Order: sequence, then C-alpha cells, then structure tokens
Amino acid sequence: MRVFVTGASGYVGSAVVPELLAAGHEVAGLARSDASAAALAAVGAEVVRGDLSTLDALRTAAAAADGVIHLAFIHDFSNLAASAVADAGAIAALAGALEGTGKPLVVTSGVAGLAARGPVATEHDAPVANGPAAHRSAGVNAALTAAERGVRSSVVRLAPSVHDEDDRHGFVPTLIGVARERGVSGYVADGANRWPAVNRKDAAVLYRLALEGAPTGSILHGIGEEGIPTRAIAEAIAAGLDLPTQSIDPAAAFDHFGWIATFAGADAPASSAVTQELLGWEPTHPGLLDDLAPGGPYFAAS
Repeated sequence: MRVFVTGASGYVGSAVVPELLAAGHEVAGLARSDASAAALAAVGAEVVRGDLSTLDALRTAAAAADGVIHLAFIHDFSNLAASAVADAGAIAALAGALEGTGKPLVVTSGVAGLAARGPVATEHDAPVANGPAAHRSAGVNAALTAAERGVRSSVVRLAPSVHDEDDRHGFVPTLIGVARERGVSGYVADGANRWPAVNRKDAAVLYRLALEGAPTGSILHGIGEEGIPTRAIAEAIAAGLDLPTQSIDPAAAFDHFGWIATFAGADAPASSAVTQELLGWEPTHPGLLDDLAPGGPYFAAS
C-alpha cells in the first residue's frame, strides 16, 4: 500500500514509518520543516511538505494514497482548544479525500480520562466530557462519522506513557525533570494509582495492523501494560537518579508537579484485550519499568 502519514517525523511517527516500510508499504510523510523532510528522506519515505493548516496538501496526499495514518497533533497545552480545532479540520480534510473509497484512515487519541464502566477501562468506554482526552473528541468524531461515508476509519487510543529510548518530551521525562528539580521523586498520596503504558515499537506495530485490517469504526487501545502503580514509577526514577522518594499530598500536587499533576494523581488502568483479539496484536517489547531501570534508556546519559 501507499500510505500517507502525518506526524511522520514525530516521536511515534518515527517508529511507525520504519514499521510500514519494513512490511513492504510505500510511505509519503508530511513534513513542515527541512529537518523533518531530511529525516523522512533518510529512511526512504517520500516527503510531502505542509502542516495541519495546509488542507489542500492534506487532501491531495490522502487522495493519492491507499490509506492514511494521522499522528500529527499540535501539543500546545496553553491552547488545546486551538489544537483541537486544527486536528478536527485536518481529519475532516483527510476523510473527505477518502470518502466512498473504502480506504483506511487511522487517527489517534488517548485513554486518559475514559469513563470506565468497570475496574479497567476498555475499548467500549467513551471519554469523560471535559476530561483529559476531551480535546481529541472532535477529531475522533470526524473520523468515525466518515465511516458512514465509505471510509474504513479507526481510532488508536494510546497509553499516556509511550516509552522507549527516544522518549524526550513525554510524561516520564517530565516526571524525571521534576524529580531532578525538586531533589525527590514524588508520587501522589500512597502512589497506588495506576498508569497504563506501551512501548513505542509495539504501538508502531498496532498502527500498521490497524491500517491493514481494522474493521470500520474500530476503537483500538495501544496498551502494553494495563496499569503500573505510580509509586513504582517514582521508585524507579529515584533509583535511576539516586534520589529519595516522597509522598506528595494531593492538595500540594500542582505546586510540586506542575501541569502533569492531574496525570500524576490519576488512577486510569486500561486494557487492550479487545484490540489484541481483534487484530492479533501482541506487545513484545520492554515494559516501562524495564526502560526505567538504572542505566537503561531514560538514564543512560545521566
């Protein structure tokens, strides 16, 4: 297949593109800078210049493709409303170009803030209104609505921690930065609340499988580990940095952690059992605590 990938040179995209190429697909990747274009060309992908605002370029590239994987998102936490508008507009443009073709469109969301009907959130659960992933809802809805117009659309909801050796700006590096700044590796209350996680390489395989065979309208979970206690994460960070751990009172969490406090205190275990059965996806790469081991990817340069 010829696959158009937005966010192709980003953290997740830079694993998805090699995964697609290794499986024999051709890749055209969206690049908004010379550096991104060079990175894509270096791995053998075709370069499409543009960004989420260049809707004509998105439509043209999607129309020329056999399928689309949409990974790009403007991670501006100071104005997520504007980011959500741009995301929904881009998805609508991509879906419009694929309308009536039966071609796949795979878009991205997250599992944070799902309204779980059981002890562990599943693919059947919807996001909480105004929750941590609510800003993705307009784009997700645009993709799923396209399923009614002849697009084989699906949604990959990723774990809040997508980890491996190239993670530089995600939740875990942020927690490591907070620990360095504060001199302690903190967790909220007793640290029993849980984070799901997925290795970036496993996530890349899931995107390929979704492209190749996800049924129309599928909600898929990119979850390798259902829920790791945040205290265990804090203890691993403490060992990697040779710092003590410390319980942080929930009332002081924002002062200690900053913007990531909401996630640091959230209990959000999530399952990918439905996804694994549906697509035959099996996470096989190291877990988060393995990557957080002293001397491991997160501390190799410490």
